[in-house]
Amino acid sequence: MVVIIPVTKLVCGIEEQRVSDTVAEQIRPVTRPRLYEVIVEQLCEHMATRDMKAGERLPPERELAAQLGVSRASLSQALVALEVQGILAVRHGDGAVLVRRPVGDSAIRALREHADRLPEVIEAREALEVKLAELAADRRSDEEMAAIDDALAIMEMEITEGERGVSGDEHFHQAITAAAHSPLLARLMGEISELVRETRIESLSQSERPRASLEGHRRIAEAVRRQDATAAGRAMAEHIRLVSDVALLRDDGRAT
Repeated sequence: MVVIIPVTKLVCGIEEQRVSDTVAEQIRPVTRPRLYEVIVEQLCEHMATRDMKAGERLPPERELAAQLGVSRASLSQALVALEVQGILAVRHGDGAVLVRRPVGDSAIRALREHADRLPEVIEAREALEVKLAELAADRRSDEEMAAIDDALAIMEMEITEGERGVSGDEHFHQAITAAAHSPLLARLMGEISELVRETRIESLSQSERPRASLEGHRRIAEAVRRQDATAAGRAMAEHIRLVSDVALLRDDGRAT
């Protein structure tokens, strides 16, 4: 005898289907959001309910962490996540300043898209920047070498002053690209520049990472100075591998 299973009530506006192996295969495990994602949502709600405008500051981190009932480490993750998206600017001595207010759940969606595309961004950087470093070693002028050294000095100054060295890091990679004299590779780097900026902020927000990144830059610069293309490419590859270890927003800690 064939048993007919009736269609039951609507759930979220969609008819429940007959129980079958096909439906069972479509069911996915429910996952809890990461804690920093929950904090991001609460911070976005805080900005919206207070109708915050660009240029306004969030409360100090210690005060904000106490209000949210979370550790400062978890709060820092959330602030970096919002900075990566260009929603906040986190400045030494100034705290977190609103750049633009997120719309709806765009912040969380952007976070997950960022995590999904990270491996491809790293692959693209390695493919492009290793070659750019090799070409820079072969083709750089004395003036371009001076620009590379200036970028190192900027990053050193930023780190010494308690910053993360984001501006100096950006200047360094731009100087290497300019010294390579490859318009097409430079244009390709320009195409991914915003994605690179995201990984730069995230990477340099990790403890001890700014100083380690600066040392990597120095190794690249010395190889370019010696006009040793092989060493320059190798040093850049090692540097990109360091940058690729962006663990900050891949924490497996989940909200409870």
